[in-house]
Amino acid sequence: MKNSLKVERAKKDFTQADLAERVGVSRQTINAIEKGSYNLSTILALKIAKIFETELENIFQLEETDWK
Repeated sequence: MKNSLKVERAKKDFTQADLAERVGVSRQTINAIEKGSYNLSTILALKIAKIFETELENIFQLEETDWK
């Protein structure tokens, strides 16, 4: 899954630590999500979308290889 989390953080001037605190995870988790090496839960993805006041699909997108 690819994501635009780093871009969304920059728009709000959030550090990884800022976002992590707001959604209740570690900074390392946010870093892993941004790198695409962490399979986040639906609840965490929804929390992140809510923080950025956008739809889930505007941050997280499935790549074709994710479902084939």
